[in-house]
Amino acid sequence: MHRPRKEMIAETRAKLIAAARHAFGTVGYAESSMDDFTASAGLTRGALYHHFGDKKGLLQAVIAEIDGEMALRVSEVASKAPTRWQHFVDECTTYIEMALEPEIQRIVFRDGPAVLGDPAQWPNASAC
Repeated sequence: MHRPRKEMIAETRAKLIAAARHAFGTVGYAESSMDDFTASAGLTRGALYHHFGDKKGLLQAVIAEIDGEMALRVSEVASKAPTRWQHFVDECTTYIEMALEPEIQRIVFRDGPAVLGDPAQWPNASAC
């Protein structure tokens, strides 16, 4: 059965992001290669260039995915709070707990700023 083009594009992007996230999270941005991502995802370098432009663009996509996951997790936890104060405390606690995860530390707090510059200038910074 023929799948819609949109679905195939989303699947290709998701495979590349997952492969890059694993590599960035385990060996870091500098030590990972585009060949590692494409081989792991079973795709070509052309697919990577088409969807992300370059390794830096792929890092931006990985960080955007992580930011989205963090925002969702913070929101889910905080939404159960009985008071505004507890909501704030739960948001802060959840964010700090996630920030202590090795994958997030390496990708978002170390490699991200080193490669992409000031996090306040990242495209998804306004979501905070």
